[in-house]
Amino acid sequence: MKNIAFLLVALVIFSCANSDKDKKIKTVEFTFTKEGQLTLSKASGNDIITLDIEFAETPYERETGLMHRSSMKNNQGMLFIFSEEYPRSFYMKNTLIPLDIIYIDADKKIVSFQENAKPLDETGLPSKVPAMYVLEVNAGLAQKWLLEIGDTITFVKDESTL
Repeated sequence: MKNIAFLLVALVIFSCANSDKDKKIKTVEFTFTKEGQLTLSKASGNDIITLDIEFAETPYERETGLMHRSSMKNNQGMLFIFSEEYPRSFYMKNTLIPLDIIYIDADKKIVSFQENAKPLDETGLPSKVPAMYVLEVNAGLAQKWLLEIGDTITFVKDESTL
């Protein structure tokens, strides 16, 4: 009787395991939602470029960032907003596109960069000094725009997102 009970339990476990074998978990790809605009400017005051921007302000938004996205236009970016200025470190887990990560202090001045961050790499990419904002754009744009330490940002939120 024990052998039959054991056999039935094993059969149920085996059949349940096999029924899940063909099921795949689908990850929903996030799409860009314009929530405002951000202008990068040289320290001298000359504007470099204005981007459509998506904001990451809540813990969930900051943790998710640009994960699970297959592309982003060169006139788009994501601005991470923190309540305090601290040393920051980002990584590229579940991030499918190469990025430039631009660290910005409380005065909205660029303080450090991590350029050409590799997709799916979980290596930490730290700021060199404390930062309150972090801007992510497509890899290569920081160099194309000739961004430097001391350049600045300004941003506005669209009224519909307030």
